Amino acid sequence: MYDQLVMNNATLSPFKKTILGVQFLFIAFGSTVLVPLLVGLDPATALMTAGIGTFIFHFVTKGKVPIFLGSSFAFIAPIIAASKQWGMPGTLAGIIGVALVYFLMSALIKWRGKKLLDRLFPPVVIGPVIILIGLSLSTSAVDMAKSNWTLAFVALATAIVVLSFGRGLIKLVPIVCGIIVGYVVALAMHEVDFTAVEAAPWFALPPSVVNFRWPAFAWEPFLYMIPVAIAPVIEHIGDVYVVGAVADKDFMEEPGLHRTMLGDGLACLAASFLGGPPVTTYSEVTGAMSITKVTNPQVIRISAATAMVFSVIGKLSALLQSIPTAVLGGIMLLLFGTIASVGIQNLVHNKVNMNVTRNTIIISVTLTMGIGGAILSWGSFAISGIGLSALVGVLLNLLLPKAKEEQEP
Repeated sequence: MYDQLVMNNATLSPFKKTILGVQFLFIAFGSTVLVPLLVGLDPATALMTAGIGTFIFHFVTKGKVPIFLGSSFAFIAPIIAASKQWGMPGTLAGIIGVALVYFLMSALIKWRGKKLLDRLFPPVVIGPVIILIGLSLSTSAVDMAKSNWTLAFVALATAIVVLSFGRGLIKLVPIVCGIIVGYVVALAMHEVDFTAVEAAPWFALPPSVVNFRWPAFAWEPFLYMIPVAIAPVIEHIGDVYVVGAVADKDFMEEPGLHRTMLGDGLACLAASFLGGPPVTTYSEVTGAMSITKVTNPQVIRISAATAMVFSVIGKLSALLQSIPTAVLGGIMLLLFGTIASVGIQNLVHNKVNMNVTRNTIIISVTLTMGIGGAILSWGSFAISGIGLSALVGVLLNLLLPKAKEEQEP
């Protein structure tokens, strides 16, 4: 229906805005609820914080930027690792560190412009960090999938078919399609337990809202999470560029990249206090806007409101948690590999020259430390994984001299 939809955003009726807003949410739905399911958080809380975070973002950006904020895949591995060391309350406090990074970047952009970010986080640093985000979770994907390989392959095959042969908007929701088909097959195999769904109330506030408690602040998870925010920060910049191109507006200038970064940071801060995962800009929704040609920010705010409505439907949350582990594992086999391939594409697209010794050193050390599980610790504090690798990549980029052909004129 929407494949050929090209309409003037100013003339959209309230009904059409509502339909499109709900549709955009479903495009982001799979990713938004998958992250909390994988890290042990409540999906209803993730929907609530995604909606609240999106409204905060739109308030800070003067309601001009059509962006939806949802759970970030970049934080899956760090949240899992941090929760094992400091528990979920301490990990949620660590998300405050992520918000701090956004605030700092917002201030730096306001002060010095985007060139400073390009100096700190060039493609030779960001590429391998993105690769690590995907590869660091490969073991988890296989462990979940092997609990029932049949269900895992059904979910995986469905997602691959949708990505390869889907048309229009259906091509944007491979995760949702894979989970739905996998779930149906699981029902036929009697692999779904509806006990929790039957016991859940129809309407209920997310558990983290009902049982609100302040994050258990500690320096260790706070500092652990800060380097991990590098990749989402760069993703944020790219999404703002793409959304601006789709809408034919320069959002980097008005309302300004410093405002979009500040809005994302405040949304992350709100998520940490409400018990949800960190949020980030969503490329999936941007893709939907490219197809529909609808870039009205009001439509995105309807998506946010719909997410908040869904978050208080108790049976929906219970239903999401009844999805078999193997189905999620099958999706992860594709998803995390795709994330790694995006990192490779980033290096290729930006023409990073692998014949330059400096680039080879940065990429090699970053990948080796991340995949090898290097840990830097002193006292009770430790930093490892993606966070440590990202920090090392940034430092190497700043310290290693550039070849003459790479130096700026």
